[in-house]
Amino acid sequence: MKPAKKAHSKQKVFIITGVSGAGKSQALKAFEDLGFFCVDNLPLTLLGNFADFLVKRRDRDKVALGVDIREGKYLEGLPRLLKSLPQRGVDYRIIFLDASDDIVIQRFSETRHRHPLGLKISEAIREERRRLEPIKEIADKVIDTSALTLGELKEVLSQTLELSGAEEMTLSVVSFGYKYGIPRDADIVLDVRFLPNPNYVESLKKKTGLDSKVRKYVMGQPAATKFLESFWRLARELLPQYIREGKSYLTIAIGCTGGKHRSVVITHLLAQRLKSSGYPVQEFHRDISA
Repeated sequence: MKPAKKAHSKQKVFIITGVSGAGKSQALKAFEDLGFFCVDNLPLTLLGNFADFLVKRRDRDKVALGVDIREGKYLEGLPRLLKSLPQRGVDYRIIFLDASDDIVIQRFSETRHRHPLGLKISEAIREERRRLEPIKEIADKVIDTSALTLGELKEVLSQTLELSGAEEMTLSVVSFGYKYGIPRDADIVLDVRFLPNPNYVESLKKKTGLDSKVRKYVMGQPAATKFLESFWRLARELLPQYIREGKSYLTIAIGCTGGKHRSVVITHLLAQRLKSSGYPVQEFHRDISA
């Protein structure tokens, strides 16, 4: 089962957006380090003219635009404006940066910056999320920066850009612990807490799901094998549908209590199957060292 290919225009623009405090400025700096021509907060009324300029010049083949809540009322028109870009000869991808409310509040407190909306921080975050929701829904990739360092964010962006050149859907499979919260960028969430927990086996407690003994213990349960096989059959049906709908990135999150044992085992085995089927796959274990 090979993923379907997608045609891309030679001229590509990455739209970097997301909630204030989630790391858009840092992301644009990372794009600059990767050789991109970056423009922050270009007035959206000029987006069409800018696209025509890029197509005419043809010497700016790596472009990133930062767009955020500072656009005010014009932000509502972004989805409509973006639909016109392919007709102008420009292909685009939207990368949406998100973070938990607690982390956003902490970052604003540390930098002592005012929120662009000028409201009380909790109210501003709530209102900003409401305004950005239509853009988040059409984003090609949502990145939760809550637990990412600047270096890790740059690595995720680099991997995303590298795999986007494969002209097929890029999959991320991530394990997590429910005690630390569900990943905000997850498209599909699977819960494996029904499986016996290796944490209560003294010889396995300090190991992780990447250890062969833990893997043997988890997959030695008939329910684990049945679960993996059942989801694999479903995935084989669903993934081509996502591709036909134009989905460029898909994140599958698999959770257990602490994110160290059961979810890690299932995530690793699922990632292996996806890779063997020809999909570009990124495998992450968010809470394995928590």
